[in-house]
Amino acid sequence: MCRGSAGVKCNSRNNTAGASPPSASLPWTTTPHRRCPPTAEPAPPRRVGAVAAPAAAPSPAQPIPSHPLPAAQEEGEGFHLARPAPPGARWSRKLRCRRRGPAPASAPGPCGEMAAGRALAALLAALLAASAQLLQREASFTIALRTVDNVTVMIKLRPGVLVGCQIRVKNFFRSELKIKPGDNVTFTFTCSTPEKYFIMEIQKNIDCVSGPCPFGDVHLYPPGLPRLNRTFIWDVKASTKAGLELKFSTPWLRQIEPGETCPDFVSYNINSCIDKATVSIGTFCRNGSVSRVKLLGGVIMALHLPWNSPLTASGFNIANRASIKRLCIIESILKEESSITLMSPNYPLGFPEDELMTWQFVIPSSMRASVFFHNYSLSNCERKEERVEYYIPGSLSNPEVFKLSDSQPANIPGSFNLSLQGCDQDAQNPGILRLLFQVVVQHPQVDENVTHLVDLSKESNMTVTIHFEGWPSRIPVMSEPICLICKDPRTCDRVLTLVSGAVYKISFLCKDLSRLRITAEKGISCVDLRWCQRKIYSLLVPKAITQLPIQLHKFIWKLLAPDLINIEITSPSLKLQQHVPEQRCNTSYSYSIVGATPETELNVGVFCPGGSVEKIQMRNNVTISLKTFGKGFLNESKHQDLKMSFVPHIKDECSFTVSPDPKAKVYLQTPNWPYGLPPYVSISWYVVVPNKQVARLGFSKDRMGIACETGRAYVNIKEETAGAEETVRREDEPLPEPRNMYHDFWVNVSNCKPVDKTQLTLQFRVTLADKQIDLGVILAVVAGAGVLAAIGLTVCCVKKK
Repeated sequence: MCRGSAGVKCNSRNNTAGASPPSASLPWTTTPHRRCPPTAEPAPPRRVGAVAAPAAAPSPAQPIPSHPLPAAQEEGEGFHLARPAPPGARWSRKLRCRRRGPAPASAPGPCGEMAAGRALAALLAALLAASAQLLQREASFTIALRTVDNVTVMIKLRPGVLVGCQIRVKNFFRSELKIKPGDNVTFTFTCSTPEKYFIMEIQKNIDCVSGPCPFGDVHLYPPGLPRLNRTFIWDVKASTKAGLELKFSTPWLRQIEPGETCPDFVSYNINSCIDKATVSIGTFCRNGSVSRVKLLGGVIMALHLPWNSPLTASGFNIANRASIKRLCIIESILKEESSITLMSPNYPLGFPEDELMTWQFVIPSSMRASVFFHNYSLSNCERKEERVEYYIPGSLSNPEVFKLSDSQPANIPGSFNLSLQGCDQDAQNPGILRLLFQVVVQHPQVDENVTHLVDLSKESNMTVTIHFEGWPSRIPVMSEPICLICKDPRTCDRVLTLVSGAVYKISFLCKDLSRLRITAEKGISCVDLRWCQRKIYSLLVPKAITQLPIQLHKFIWKLLAPDLINIEITSPSLKLQQHVPEQRCNTSYSYSIVGATPETELNVGVFCPGGSVEKIQMRNNVTISLKTFGKGFLNESKHQDLKMSFVPHIKDECSFTVSPDPKAKVYLQTPNWPYGLPPYVSISWYVVVPNKQVARLGFSKDRMGIACETGRAYVNIKEETAGAEETVRREDEPLPEPRNMYHDFWVNVSNCKPVDKTQLTLQFRVTLADKQIDLGVILAVVAGAGVLAAIGLTVCCVKKK
């Protein structure tokens, strides 16, 4: 033990000759210690070719590098390598040594000496690096705690980490160190990276019940701690008759969900203490809108810092306030367009029974705020009712009371308060009251006062939903701009559903209406065929929808037919084109037709206007979905002619009537493409062949390509004329070759139950051409006519005679 200047106590272990302070490149900081000045000793004489003794240890402000030093150094850089020149040799930078074959180790000359010098320099660099690492492991820390500060420091192993490092206090090794108020402890770590093994908790207890509170800025004390993951805890005990206020400096805080981490790994945990109960107010990151938190009674505030965090201030202060008569008040300041997410205390666990809390939102009067409840649950109440209350300056009905299941207020001008009130819960089955909600602040929209009339009073069994793009499969992220649809100035939401039989006046709070879509659904059913068989239904999109400035995404007709009643879909003028790879739809909209039987679902296909399919007949229920592509639908929708009716029972599951275009090929394929027909399903096509024309029928492949487990699969072709022969092919036979059909004809495909991994998919094409009359036939007809004329003339002459 020795003493330095000014009576500073020095650690003899760290003050030996040649010792150095810890490197500044270490992953923790140290409390600088005053050291005794080294005893001045004359430098030993240096011999040529020898290595000088290491220089005296640099001052604490001069760190020792942890990487190997270069082979050659200038004087004063730690060591000096003297290279003797051989007699008669002339050294220059252009010196080159070349040898052919191995040279003896004792070979004289500059090359051998240069190699020996490099080896010696590398050895010295390795020794220096090892000594630097040893010095890192031996870096010491001193923590001196004043009794009056009531601070306790605890260093312990990280959970789940194996012991690979220890704490050395004097000559004792331990894995945990507790430093109490009034203690002065010097310690070291036995490893160079203690942040991988240890964490630190610094707890300050503040008693505001028996004495005055040290209000004001909260400091990170003590300074100069090792660079470990550390948690500062302030445990403030206060009376429930008083309130405490935590005021945060900019950039304020942002609440996060449990399990979420902050981008910089710096987080705040706020807990309220009432009597013996502890309530988690929430976990917060930096860079948000939460500026103040007022609490009733005591508070436990925890600040979590990673080992490499440069943060030197706590970022908040504590003030004394009068009793707030509720669990807590959280203040958020929202100056610009933004979106924040907040949660009830203890989320996702239950809000305390029969408690009250308030969120205060400070918003410029020129902005508009909207509230959305994204996740909530209710407890089982014995008395009172769980609810939320809004206090909106200027409102004539303050407070406005809402259930958690209600659509919450929107388009609120400026600041407002939102309070959550619990109830007396059932002791046997209390349930859980919890709430996660979003507040969106926007500028007023230019056309927010423009209303659109949606008249659905004459419609029946129909719903119209206006929603954001991607709904309902896509959930928009909280940060993306919000488009709101409003039934009235204060009832707005991201999704609005209108039902038939009423008239609505809606408006939009949205900068870009192209981000909104409309999905509508209408049901048509038949109970008595005698009443509905003669009725034809037009499948048209109502003008009440097309006149809105929102793109129609999908209109769905659900056609319900009981047993023994089937559905017929027609397009008399436009006809339908089946969407196939060889003949794709390029219109602004298309129809997807799906039939639903009790056993299976039959996806008939996708069709668009402008084809050859005049009629489709299907068994059981049918769903037709009109889907739009782009803005051209508004113009093309004026010519819609799709109709449906209920017809008597048909033989096949699905039947098509096709009138081919004389100028184009018609491609047709089996339903459920490319997954194959369901087992035992039969499909028919009736192809109309105009007079004076012939149809060319051909299949896209040679065989059906399936193997049947039970039953048989067939393809039947037959012309609709007297005496026509029927062509039949089984699944194990080749399909018919391309052929000419001179009359209307049928194509029928019947499926078996295929073996695994084989499916029945067939595609065929029909092409029309004018009939070609053979010259021989013409001559025969003329000759026959001449013979008949001669016979007639002879008969006439005989009669005259």
